[in-house]
Amino acid sequence: MALAQLENQIVEAVEKLSESVVSIDSMKLQRNFHGIVPREGSGSGVIISKDGYIITNNHVIDDATRVLVNLKDGRSFIGEVVGGDVATDIALLKVQANSLPVAKLGNSDNLKVGQLALAIGNTLGLPGGHTVSLGVISALGRPLPGTDYIYEGLIQTDTAINPGNSGGPLADINGNVIGINTAMIPFAQGVGFAIPIDAVKRINEQIVEKGRVVRPWIGISAIDLNRSISRRYDIPIEKGVFIVDIAHRSPAYEAGLRIGDVLVKIGSNEVNQMKDLIAALSRVQPDNEIELSIVRMGNRYTVSVRPVDAPFPVNR
Repeated sequence: MALAQLENQIVEAVEKLSESVVSIDSMKLQRNFHGIVPREGSGSGVIISKDGYIITNNHVIDDATRVLVNLKDGRSFIGEVVGGDVATDIALLKVQANSLPVAKLGNSDNLKVGQLALAIGNTLGLPGGHTVSLGVISALGRPLPGTDYIYEGLIQTDTAINPGNSGGPLADINGNVIGINTAMIPFAQGVGFAIPIDAVKRINEQIVEKGRVVRPWIGISAIDLNRSISRRYDIPIEKGVFIVDIAHRSPAYEAGLRIGDVLVKIGSNEVNQMKDLIAALSRVQPDNEIELSIVRMGNRYTVSVRPVDAPFPVNR
């Protein structure tokens, strides 16, 4: 009886959510030996407002000359790209339609490993409607292997995620969207990733307000400190980020930071690795002064830095 109830719950969740899941066909122009030729791609998206706003992955629509959004009821619309963020792979589309079915966005901060998860999307562009897969949340707070993905708090799931699922929802068994599917590992089995919906909400707000994501920038390049680096440069600690370059006239340069400094704290946040630095900076508004704790020549110092809006797009 309990299994039958769970099955009914999952079926109801799929029926409810699938109404707000769209398939996206994109066309990009590429140059090859024969000249400029069109290349078609496919992905998925989630309707987040009745008046036609749709969340998807940035890589689904990046550089596309045409974006076609297909609804479950058979209607198709040309999608206008409102804005996108390469660093987190989130984009926002708009179609000219009203009274659309809207997905219910859940909360990703309270997720638990082992929790059931559903993926719905335009898998492999197969005809006949959406594909649904079921699995569990395998891990939380994952970086995406093999990339310098700026957002490292990804949801890992063994729910089947295939080409065409990109931009579609990862949902709980109540049909609430908990993430946006973004990648799978082709040489592995049951290893997919989704961007937590709470992060997507923040990115979406900035795209709506400003057409892009505003990121604080202090102008440093750094690497994780380790035992080998500490011994080589006679640094008395083994955790933190080792500054290897500083942009001329950047906020970090003006504050007196120098190559070879080790950043160990931002405000009240300990910095043991680059991901700690990225996470701490992501919570800071440009032009708001912050205190950095650094180790230089064995001594600890505190400096004040005022981050500015990143002067260029942050790439993956």
